[in-house]
Amino acid sequence: MEQLANTLNMIAWEVTRSCNLNCVHCRAAANCSPYPGELSTEKCFQLIDEIAAMSSPVIILTGGEPLLRPDIFEIASYGTKKGLRMVMATNGTLVDKQIAQKMVASGIQRVSISIDGKDAKSHDEFRNEPGAFAKALRGIEALKSAGMEFQINTTITTANLKQIEDILDLAIKLGAAAHHIFLLVPTGRGRDLAEQAITAADYEETLMWFHQQSLDCSIQLKATCAPHYFRIMHQQKVKEAKPIKKTGGHFHESTQGCLGGISFCFISHVGQVQPCGYLEINCGNVQKQSFSEIWESSEVFRNLRDYTKYGGKCGRCEFIKVCGGCRARAYESTGDYLSEEPLCLYEPRR
Repeated sequence: MEQLANTLNMIAWEVTRSCNLNCVHCRAAANCSPYPGELSTEKCFQLIDEIAAMSSPVIILTGGEPLLRPDIFEIASYGTKKGLRMVMATNGTLVDKQIAQKMVASGIQRVSISIDGKDAKSHDEFRNEPGAFAKALRGIEALKSAGMEFQINTTITTANLKQIEDILDLAIKLGAAAHHIFLLVPTGRGRDLAEQAITAADYEETLMWFHQQSLDCSIQLKATCAPHYFRIMHQQKVKEAKPIKKTGGHFHESTQGCLGGISFCFISHVGQVQPCGYLEINCGNVQKQSFSEIWESSEVFRNLRDYTKYGGKCGRCEFIKVCGGCRARAYESTGDYLSEEPLCLYEPRR
């Protein structure tokens, strides 16, 4: 067995599961109720020390809604002082001028705002909250006034698939640095949206369109939870004899698909370490083990780093090293995180 390099480049850290919205697709099925067992401020600092001692990844402060955590800017500032690149993922509804200024002061380098519809009607239905769209736009204006770089994140389902071009246009109009699309993974509340998951054919068509847009778009585009986007990139590179476009600096260094357990991981509100937020397999807990021990020694992580263990057509695909297939979709579909990606039309040559 030859293990892949396991350089840690990015961590999504669910600093709280509490949220002021009840979004229909929510991975965490979050709500405003307090959640027991969340890491203390002191434990958060200790975790940052452990991470900084082994690597300097991008740390995505996420939730729930991270702005509901009272010590969020203490955590962000501590990470910044330790030399980590701190960013935040928020629904944007709580961002005002004062919050935006605190973000800047704490050293947060970029903020993502979720926009899942082209207008108030579609976005508010997705977010289960009247006025969410208007509040998110006000939050974006506050970020812009404070000089904070921001990106737009969009989760794609059949409900907004036909709006994606309009949402991209909106992201450009708003002045976003990037637009990231997320293909729905049916976990948490998202399981109730199984009928809204796009088909494999729509998935392929959407990623092809997104790749074409990326070649000339004025902002950086990235597909997340869509690993065979990178297979499409490589196929088009061969056809067009063009180099793969790399933009976005430290936040977008990847030209590879599923990175869960390889160069990325997720840490839950109670300290459980997982390959990603959608693949809820316990690889260890930072309240019981050091983070470095979990990252280096977890059997799940070691399996994910060994492509010879992947099953089905993923295991025999010539694009395994650039795609990898979505391990969370494989797990939700079959109960085996190493099985083949269920939403892939491509047939391997071997």
